[in-house]
Amino acid sequence: MTDTRERAAVERELRSLIAGAARLDEAVVAELPADTDLFGPRIGLTSLAGVTLLGTIDQRYGVDVAALDLSLDSLQSIATLTDFVASHLQSH
Repeated sequence: MTDTRERAAVERELRSLIAGAARLDEAVVAELPADTDLFGPRIGLTSLAGVTLLGTIDQRYGVDVAALDLSLDSLQSIATLTDFVASHLQSH
């Protein structure tokens, strides 16, 4: 099981990756609630930015979100993406 510190570290780094993909200030994304929609108005990821984000996550963590989560439910929010990536780190 991924411990709380490791999950928090994953969330911090994912927030940074999300900010980069969405071209937002990292400090702004760092302050958003964890349940903020990735494709909603606060972050506003486009489909192209989403693909970029998934590629970056695969490179950084070795977790191919698109292959492992065909419905892409993990892309709902910051929290769902963090939970998904953190849970798949255990298998590596």
